[in-house]
Amino acid sequence: MGTPAQNVIATFDQLPDTEKKEVAAAILRRTLQVEFPPLSDDELVLGAEQIFSELDRREAEDARS
Repeated sequence: MGTPAQNVIATFDQLPDTEKKEVAAAILRRTLQVEFPPLSDDELVLGAEQIFSELDRREAEDARS
């Protein structure tokens, strides 16, 4: 990820939650117009692993609260 993209992410992280939701929705709408190549099985598996790891982390965090 280049510096301009990193700046966008850093700025996004500083937004209040309500604005984050609005910005995320606007970005998602724009990505519908972009042509992406199909994902490989390895990319799909990696994405799933990351999602489930995050869910496990959140469940463990909630259990401690």
